[in-house]
Amino acid sequence: MGDLNDIIILIPVILFALSVHEFSHGIVAYRLGDPTAYQAGRLTLNPLSHLDPVGTLMLFVAGIGWAKPVPVDPRYFQNPRRDMLWVALAGPGSNMVLALLSGLIIRAMKANVEMTLSLPFSSQLVAMVYRSLQINLALAVFNLLPIPPLDGSKILGGLLPPEYDHFLYNLERYGPGVLFGLVMFGMLTGVSILWLLIGPFVRFFAAVFAGA
Repeated sequence: MGDLNDIIILIPVILFALSVHEFSHGIVAYRLGDPTAYQAGRLTLNPLSHLDPVGTLMLFVAGIGWAKPVPVDPRYFQNPRRDMLWVALAGPGSNMVLALLSGLIIRAMKANVEMTLSLPFSSQLVAMVYRSLQINLALAVFNLLPIPPLDGSKILGGLLPPEYDHFLYNLERYGPGVLFGLVMFGMLTGVSILWLLIGPFVRFFAAVFAGA
């Protein structure tokens, strides 16, 4: 995914995006009565607490990856179906907020080009903000896909009535295999079905947040 300079720029962006994503899951669950993430030491922005080695490597290799899921126990929730929906939404929602902030910074940079160029390491800073916009949008949209174990499957579970629980059970059973197959297909063929699905949304929100 680019040269050494690009990788050096990507590392802090990816670590921060993944840490905020998982922290957001944990803090919302904690506010809804579940202390599991707190007891596991996951209510932190320290990336070492959230990194999944394979998921982080896949971000660099395939452009799509994940962090170590925050533990959540729905038995603590007053309304498990509804509260799990909010917990699941928190991760992608936090990445959308980071993407929006990155987009606003890009707009400010474009409106003040001379000031931006006068900053120390200006080219690296500009590249980092653009990467932040891209990575956070990709993480948000990717995680909204309704394929287990992604957040979108838990959001779907919160939206569907109980009579569809059998469908959700089968989805949980086969979803991880389907997701892994899609990632491997993209790596082996160079044709990423996942990116074909999320790419248009990433480009749309990038244009909305940062301008054309």
